[in-house]
Amino acid sequence: METVIIKGNIISAPEFGKLEITENGYLIAEDGKIKGTYQKLPQEYENAFIEDYGDALVMQSFSDMHLHAPQYPMLGIGMDRPLLEWLNTYTFPTEARFADKDFARTTYHRLAGELAAKGTTRVCMFSSIHREATLILMEELENAGITGYVGKVNMDRNGGENYLETTEESISETVRWLEECHFEHIKPMITPRFTPSCSKELMQELGKIAKEKNLPIQSHLSENTSELDLVKSLHPDCTQYWESYQKYGLWNDKTLMAHCVWSDETERKAIKEAGVWAVHCAASNENLVSGYAPVRVMMNEGLNVVLGSDIAGGDHLSMFKNITAAIRASKARRIMDDRKTEFLSVIEAFYLGTSAAAPFFGEKPGFAPGNALHAIVVEDRTLPVVRPLSIRERLERCIYRREHGCVLAVFSEGKKIYKK
Repeated sequence: METVIIKGNIISAPEFGKLEITENGYLIAEDGKIKGTYQKLPQEYENAFIEDYGDALVMQSFSDMHLHAPQYPMLGIGMDRPLLEWLNTYTFPTEARFADKDFARTTYHRLAGELAAKGTTRVCMFSSIHREATLILMEELENAGITGYVGKVNMDRNGGENYLETTEESISETVRWLEECHFEHIKPMITPRFTPSCSKELMQELGKIAKEKNLPIQSHLSENTSELDLVKSLHPDCTQYWESYQKYGLWNDKTLMAHCVWSDETERKAIKEAGVWAVHCAASNENLVSGYAPVRVMMNEGLNVVLGSDIAGGDHLSMFKNITAAIRASKARRIMDDRKTEFLSVIEAFYLGTSAAAPFFGEKPGFAPGNALHAIVVEDRTLPVVRPLSIRERLERCIYRREHGCVLAVFSEGKKIYKK
């Protein structure tokens, strides 16, 4: 039995808006699964090796529930364009490059390494339309110790030049890709890019595949007003965007829908009733001038809400930065709502970037016994202080002001995948 013992100031978010802190405590895992958090080291471990990080913060690592891997090379480019124009001008030409397997290998190796170094250990990720590049992405993530899901993108209409599949090709390549997915920690998920990129025939087949193989699903929903108009023109039988997924069997409690910026009360009710997961991508929504999603309203209504970086619409892989982006977006939304809605607190946003995704992966929030060990160790001693800070204050400052090189170690599935 392999035992991992981490010593430091242990911080987790067992509930929305609540922290559990064990100062100078011990986080113990056996065979990759959390045994518990302890103020004093249990006697049975007195001779075991301890990863002693002194006064550092030991917190849950991050879950990035929506990002586009082939957009990694274009981070920080095209921030002056709205969504649909941005896709055609920058995104589709960049993603087309991943027909080159060597380019895919180099790019995805670097992406996987950066994710690990920034403390993101769980992902739900879009690849490109290319089957071989998608398998390369999954392999690189697996080798880096990242866990979660990856989807080969499906799109048979409204793509860019040299970046489009036929309906038959999209279906056959997806089936072949699924047959070739044999990874322990990176699993496949069905990924229609979004309704405008997929014909009705393709959506129908993807729904069948998802049902037959019991696979999760990811796509986009109500991100941009121009997008809403386009969906309405393509599906005049649907009164709302979400119905274009629901009618093809792509709408259930294993479905992730990114953005939901313009989801009104009726659409939010449909999200809740189906158990669909809303992925809030605050940085991207602002960069592409899509809007400010009503996250506090979603939480109050009982929706499943998680966070995503949505690179390269979002401009940072760091979930520290995406957590603060979510807080700022909620404050902007409060102003827009005539101050009738509350903004997210730091602790609430930390929960959304960590524990909120746990049930999607079949686990409980926080460092619950039985969960796989996913943790990040962060030091903050280089930051200036005027008085002693509580662990809660140090966490808040760390989220807003993490220094370069502050991550000392990252653990995923009980294994150390990064150390400074």
